[in-house]
Formats: sequence, C-alpha cells, structure tokens
Amino acid sequence: MLNGLIALSLRHRLAVLICAGLLMVGAGLALNHLPVDVFPELNAPTVVVLSEAGGLATDEVEAQVTVPIENAVNGLPGLRKLRSSSALGLSIVRAEFAWGEDLTRARQQVAERLASVREILPPGVEAEISPLSSITGEIMLLSVTGKNASVSPLELRSFAEFTLRPRLLSVPGVSQVVAIGGRLPEFQIECRQDRLRLYHLTLAEVVAASRQAHSTLSAGFLPDVRGEEIPVRQSAQVGSVDDIRRTVVAWHDGVAVTIGDVAEVKLAATPSRGSASERGKVAAILSIQKAPGTNTLSLTAALDRALDQAATALPDTMQINRHVFRQADFISLAVDSLLTVLRDATIIISIVLVLFLLNVRTTLITLTALPLSLGLALIALWALGLTVNVMTLGGLAVAIGGLVDDAIIYVENAFRRLAENKHLPLEQQKSAYAVIFDASREISGPMVFATVIIVLVFVPLLFLAGIEGRFFRPLGISYIISTLASLLVALTVTPALCSLLLSNLALRHEREGFLVRWLKALYAPSLAWALRWKRSVVLAAVTLTVLCLWLAASFGTSFLPSFREGTYTVFVMAPPGTSLAESERLAGGIERRLATVAGLTTVVRRTGRAERDEHAEPPSNSEIEVTVTRGHDPDTVRAAIDRVLADTPGITAIIGQPIEHRLSALLSGTPAAIAIDVVGDDLEKLRASARTIETALKGIPGARDVVGNREVLVSTLPIRYRRADLALVGLTPAA
Repeated sequence: MLNGLIALSLRHRLAVLICAGLLMVGAGLALNHLPVDVFPELNAPTVVVLSEAGGLATDEVEAQVTVPIENAVNGLPGLRKLRSSSALGLSIVRAEFAWGEDLTRARQQVAERLASVREILPPGVEAEISPLSSITGEIMLLSVTGKNASVSPLELRSFAEFTLRPRLLSVPGVSQVVAIGGRLPEFQIECRQDRLRLYHLTLAEVVAASRQAHSTLSAGFLPDVRGEEIPVRQSAQVGSVDDIRRTVVAWHDGVAVTIGDVAEVKLAATPSRGSASERGKVAAILSIQKAPGTNTLSLTAALDRALDQAATALPDTMQINRHVFRQADFISLAVDSLLTVLRDATIIISIVLVLFLLNVRTTLITLTALPLSLGLALIALWALGLTVNVMTLGGLAVAIGGLVDDAIIYVENAFRRLAENKHLPLEQQKSAYAVIFDASREISGPMVFATVIIVLVFVPLLFLAGIEGRFFRPLGISYIISTLASLLVALTVTPALCSLLLSNLALRHEREGFLVRWLKALYAPSLAWALRWKRSVVLAAVTLTVLCLWLAASFGTSFLPSFREGTYTVFVMAPPGTSLAESERLAGGIERRLATVAGLTTVVRRTGRAERDEHAEPPSNSEIEVTVTRGHDPDTVRAAIDRVLADTPGITAIIGQPIEHRLSALLSGTPAAIAIDVVGDDLEKLRASARTIETALKGIPGARDVVGNREVLVSTLPIRYRRADLALVGLTPAA
C-alpha cells in the first residue's frame, strides 16, 4: 500500500502539489473558524443556581434558601457533586454533572426542579440559573473612571450599568457582563415618623402608595371613534423624584397627603455589598464572560469594536480602560511562542540541512513538511471540534522538531541515490523516477515503523480520565495528529517535490559535505573505543541513569507549571465581619501604594461582590488586579508587592494570577493551590481547628500565603420578639 501511494504521488506530482496548496488554503480557513481559548473546557457540566435573599442572615439563607434548593436538585440523573455556599443575603448552589452529560438537558432538569421549590422560598427571593459560562470564561476586565473629581459615583455606575453593559451584552458570544463599583442609583423614600403620626398614617400605607406611583398597566383601545380605532396609552411611569413626591397617600380633613408631605424622597445610592476603584479613584469595573466554545480572540476583537462604538456616547468627563485584564493577551503570547519555536526550528533545520547536504533545494523540500503538517493538524482539530489553546499549541510546539524527521530521511536517501546513480555506467543508469521510487521504497517501512513508535508514546494520554484527561488529552491529540500528518506529507508531497526539483540537480552534485566527512571520520574511532571498553560504557550508562533518576526524585511536583500571565491578582482579606467602608480603607491604602510601584501599568481594586455575580465575596475581601508593564521582570515586581503587603498590619494576603486562580478554584474550590477541608457541626471547634492548622502550616519551608477561612463565624445581631408583649398591643412580628 505504501509503495502504491508513493508511486501514485510520483506519477501525479503536479496534482499532489496542487492538493498541497489547496490544503494550506483550507488550513487558513479552518484557523479562522477554530475556537481559541486559554485552556480546553475543563469544568464538568455545571449548573449554578444564584439566589439573592436580601435581609436574611447567613444561617437563615442556609436554612430557608440553600437547603430547599439542594433538596430539590439532589437526585437528578447524572448528578455527580452538589456544592453550596451561603452568605449574608446570598445563596449559591452548584450542581456538577458527570462528564459527557448534555449541559442543556441538565439546565432544563434543574429549572424544572426549581419551579417546584420557588413557592416555599421566603418572599422576595428569586432563584435564578446563572448564564452559561466556562471556568475560564472571564475574558476581559475594563474600568470606567472620571477624568476629574466632578464625576459622581452615581454617574459612573449609571453609564456602566445602563449604557455600556447592554451594548456589550449584544455582542454574540458574551454570556454575562457584571458591573461592580460606583453607586447604583435608586429612588429612596425616607419616612418621617413625626409626620406619619400627624396624619395618622402607617409605614405600610406609604409603601402601598409608592407602589401605585409607578404603573405600566395597559389601557386598551377605543374601538370606534369617527370610524377610527385609537389605542389608549397611559403614562404613569415614574420619571423623577417629583413624580413620587406628588403621589397621594391618603386624605386628611379633605386635603390630599402626598408622599412628599411625610417623607424625604431623593435619588441616591443603593446599599452596596461591593465597591471598586482604579489607582485610588472611584471606578466602575465590568467583568465580561464568554460562552463556552467561543473564539476568545475573535470575541475580544468584536468587544473592542463595540467599545469603539460605545465611546461615541461616553461623556467627556469619563474614560474607559480596556487593559485591566485581557485573556487574549495571554493567548497571543502563547501563539507568539509557537511562532517563535517554528521560526527557530526552521532556521536550525535549514542550517543543518545545508551543512549536511550542501544543497538549497533539499532544504526547501524538507521545510515544506512544516507548514503542511501543521495545516493538516489544524484541519483535523477543527473537524474534531477541538479548540486552539495552550495545550494544543504545546502539543504542536513539541512536535515541530519531529515534523521534518520523515522528510529529512526521505530527501537525504533520494539525494544520495541520485548521486550514486550518476557514477554507474551509462547503460546501468536508471531514470530519475525509478531512482526516487526505489529510494522511497527502501526507507518507507522503517520510516512508518519509527513514526508509529513515537506516536504510541503519547497514546496513553488519550485514556486519562477526569480533569487530567480534559487537560492533557488535547496535547496528545495535537501531537499525534501533527506527527501522522508529517508521515503522510513525507509519503506524498516530499517524493513529488524530489522528482520535480532534484531530478537534474542531483547529476551535478556528488561531493559530501565537510561536516559529513568529519563526522564519519570521528565515528569510526569512537565506535572502536566503545566496543573495546564495552563493559565500562554500559556501567557508565547505568550509573548515569541511576543518578538522573535520583536527581529527578528531588524535583518538586505540581499539576501545572506557574504561568507568566503578565497580571497578578492580590487577594486582601480583612478579619471576617469587617464592614465595606473599613475594607475600602484597608484595601484602598494598599492599592494606592501599589500604584507607586515601578513596572505596574494598571492597578484596579474590587471589594466585596457585585449584583448577579456568582463569584461571591464578603465585604471583608478585596481583589486587586495589577498588570505588569512589558519589559519589567515579574519576579521583581512581585517582590515589591510583597513588601507593600508586609507593611500593612491586620490583613491576610495571597498573590496569584487570574487564570491560575480560576484553575485553583476548579481543582480545590479555593484560590489556593492546596486546600484542606475541616468538617464538623460545632463552629467554635471548626474555628479552633482552622487556626491550629494554619499555624502549623506556616512553619513548613516553602509554604507561603497560608490562610484559614473562618468566614462562617461572623457574628450577627439577633432580634427575638416577645410574642406575649406583642399580643398585648395587638401586634404581630410581621407588623
């Protein structure tokens, strides 16, 4: 079969070369349609149920919201793991399904179960399924800040929330845009108790009147007015503070009492659980998340176009910073690394081939295998539904050095046989076609066997299960596909090019290169010496092997290497229960000092959590994103960050990287690389155990950023009603 394939390629060499050209065109088209991401899709099919329960304490959220939702979701077909977290006014339930489960079907099943539990949830609590996004779906962070102090936090958040966010959500591929910072505006009614008593009104009557102030009910139409049908439209929507002030609450002595008579009505900031700033200035930060399978680079380009359009509506007093964090920068860095490897491999291979064969055309024939093999690999990745990510690029980078092996073997043998054919008597000389075919047939079997052996080394990666399989399987697939593609190129395109370019050229070249002659001269005495001292050579090889194994055993181990993302995330944790204002003061001071560190382009802080954000953090926690300027040493910058944190007492800090942090959250559920779970029913004992473990771990050499999470122990202010006393005055707890 191999001989037939080679013969077919030689007979139809022009057709083979045309097909190779079309292949490169197809590879370019496939590359434009291949999804580009940082990593393969790592998280199992997961459905997140987010419930805002304003006003409920943590234990009330757990008992009245989280547990009923867990009970409803538990037992679904394919459910592998059910995790939840409850915080002040917030419940998050994560239902993780087995690998291979259809996520759309899983979301539908969870939605059906939620429909049955909503009626038993506390009033005002709405359980919602979060938008579909992957674990590494946060592809961009951007900030909106004022150019001067005249811009209020309300204006910043209004523009970010009501102008910029809808524009970004309209970009295909965006699953969610979460805004934090600034101040979300709302109409506030602050009742005056003395005025209520004056008019014999209750707070409930003012609440009812305020609800009636805004109406969106339909008014129908007039069916026949002088032969015309006229729609009736009512305009009772609240548009200003005055509309609320003029709303009638009741009539007192024949005079209308309005909300403005008994309360102060104003447009003010919503009570917030989070805030944000950039270099110490108040900012609104938008986190943009993408849907799974979306091309990150294409989506980033589309977002940039949308931001360009949104800039036309940007007030002159505001500015947008798009470079707080961009996942596309990390991907571009990985692509640039692959191109660098490809460039270096091409240069090295060209130098080696020229030195060995002293022929430029043989070098060109061999180098042709690189783009063709990579093109075939990209088409195969597209056909298999895989993405271009760090792991697939890593597989291609590892394979680059071997992609020309088969072509080198073939070209060298064909070149040598053509030169030998010239030395034969004229009547014994064969045609160039016959010489090239015989040269191909001589080495096709060993070449295929050697390539298959190399491929078999990576086959075990295809059978890895769990998160390891999801992570490393694309690397093995890309390496195997590109290596087999190089074999196919060597059996088809390489013979055709040899027949086209070397048939006449070989007749004018018969001299071996000086490097080949020198290596041959060195090889003979080296071989004789090794055969003479064979026992010593074997013993030395065994000794070196043992020493290498001993050295390898001393290496550290980790699931993944540390990435150079170009951005650090500084996690600042104040004591549990710290208020938002105090956290802003502590983290804001660190932020301002970090802004003075040389080598940092962007310093952006997020404290607490935003609305609609499943990445829930208490007000005591802050995240500071710092972007390292290109050309500066990241390790030097990190050391400077450590010094700033060391000078801030009363806080606990961890330094990580955005993508690395999300991988840690996937593996351990925390931003740390290693997590220890302590389970029990007594919260005081849990707190003591966490403190003991934290103290012990800090003494381990090499351990840094050891943090014990004791967030569950935040104290509350309980209010217990004396029902008997309430009954004496005709009241109930609800009143």
